[in-house]
Amino acid sequence: MTLEQQTTFKIYDILDTEGLSYFYRGDLTQSITDGILALTETNLKKANEPVKVKKRVYTILVEGLQNITRHQDESGKWKSFFGVEQSGEFYYITMANIILNENQDNLTSQLDKINSLEKDELKEFYKKTLMENELSEKGGAGLGLIEMARKSGNKLQYAFKKLSDKWSYFYLRTYIKHNFAAVNSDDTHLNFGNIFDLHEQLDKENVLIIFNGIFNQESLINLLSIIESQMAGQAALKKKVFNIMVELLQNIVKHGKSPIKQEGNPGLFYISYSENGYKLHTGNYIESSRIDSLKASIENVNKLNNKELNEFYDKRLFNFQIDNNKESGLGLIELRLKSNSKLKYAFKETSEKYTFFTIEVTIKD
Repeated sequence: MTLEQQTTFKIYDILDTEGLSYFYRGDLTQSITDGILALTETNLKKANEPVKVKKRVYTILVEGLQNITRHQDESGKWKSFFGVEQSGEFYYITMANIILNENQDNLTSQLDKINSLEKDELKEFYKKTLMENELSEKGGAGLGLIEMARKSGNKLQYAFKKLSDKWSYFYLRTYIKHNFAAVNSDDTHLNFGNIFDLHEQLDKENVLIIFNGIFNQESLINLLSIIESQMAGQAALKKKVFNIMVELLQNIVKHGKSPIKQEGNPGLFYISYSENGYKLHTGNYIESSRIDSLKASIENVNKLNNKELNEFYDKRLFNFQIDNNKESGLGLIELRLKSNSKLKYAFKETSEKYTFFTIEVTIKD
């Protein structure tokens, strides 16, 4: 098992695999922000949430993304971090950007003040802050924080993680309960331990974006939009990445399984970048009975050269006795042909019936 595959399983263990989550790590631009908002809107629509819930989640997202954009590291050394999770009765929204260590006390005072106020007091505090404080080039004097607290109806959780003598990561997390009831902190099981672990893993592997949830065509389109805005390199490389990404995600939609009764197949996708190119990773559930046949199929396509792959592809394509792509293995052959690299894979048994299957495709510049 490669280090990247070990990372995939670590991420799988950190995330709530029965919920929805996606995390973005990198510099934020307007087009990337638009893609994140569209991805959220799609998933809120699929979840059939009430209009009020959608509006509150959306407003918090906008405020959080604007805050990160104002304060992201212009040198590019420290990457911003943003995530949305849906688990059980809650939507959790997490964001992180760098701040100067000397500003921690002032920010802590602001957040503690906001967290001490009740609903009506927050409303008055917002008006007072709006009237009395001038807007700086970095945005309103805490207005975004106040608005996030008002819209969530709950306290803002925060933490700092020191990066150097000068800089720290500032983590902010808030949450919305589906029925809008205020949540006592003792009832939430929220902590930054998993977030720190996940962020560390994403930094280590230089991950651009990760999506964990139910895959469909709308999610695919929004993911492609975000990645297109983030990717560096030539148009030919981007096109190759897109083609392989589509093939991998469609494989989850067509051939994945769900351990619980729900519409669609759950899966995990993330893309990482190195100086040599990109690595695409997917994970999804399969029936454990398929492990041996799937392993044999991958090993078979991995041992063939390009000429043999093309001949094998044509042979399988025109074998009309095989009535579906799952049996023919055309998707695996296409991944090998388009990437020109061997497929790496691993299995992690999660129950007697189901196994979590991961596949990794390397695309070199």
